[in-house]
Amino acid sequence: MKSKEIRLTATTGRGTGTTEARQVRTAGDVPGVVYGLNQDAVAVSVPWPELRRALSTDAGQNVLISLEVDGDRSLSMVTELQRHPVRRDVIHVDFLRIDPNAPIAVDIPVILTGKADAVEQSKGMVDQLMYTVTIKARPDAIPNQVEADISHLEIGTGLTVGELVLPEGVAAAVEADEVVATGSPTRSTIIMQQEEARAARIAAGEATEEDLAFLAGEEGGGDDADAAPAGADEG
Repeated sequence: MKSKEIRLTATTGRGTGTTEARQVRTAGDVPGVVYGLNQDAVAVSVPWPELRRALSTDAGQNVLISLEVDGDRSLSMVTELQRHPVRRDVIHVDFLRIDPNAPIAVDIPVILTGKADAVEQSKGMVDQLMYTVTIKARPDAIPNQVEADISHLEIGTGLTVGELVLPEGVAAAVEADEVVATGSPTRSTIIMQQEEARAARIAAGEATEEDLAFLAGEEGGGDDADAAPAGADEG
């Protein structure tokens, strides 16, 4: 689903120093800057409740904002949110003016769908390696997310960017062979498989030196546990 355009009004005329920015935040606004499209950067402030509302849509930070600055409106997107390191509230915002007819690169979430039955039957797990993917699209064609079907995965196989089904007019901006998710064995599954393989080799009379050493260690484990530490007095 594509995002809807949100209207937001920014106020100019604020100072650019730390004291001025603190005063803006005390008044309930967020200091910011608007730049892009070969125009001068403009220091602005926006009401926090309105900015929070804009960022609360399904599009998240990729929401399209019709930003009004001194009576002029321009299509914009939020490119950076600076947060307080402790309180985590937004202390600064950057707006980028964008051309509504030109493709733009943005990151969108990758949502895994389907059930990897073969992986579950092998007592493995699905590892998601990519949680966002960079795509290029016109602003009005940017999807809120892309779904990645993992139902075909098996242990040792992966789902790549090239296999993602993207909407018309949307293209991945990363290499097609980058792995989104993979079917992996758990540690316990690996140990179980190793033990099964070792037992099969021993039963077939094809035990390796490593197999024999493992067996010797198991059989001698009790004696080693009761052995006196090196250097201990005998008497």
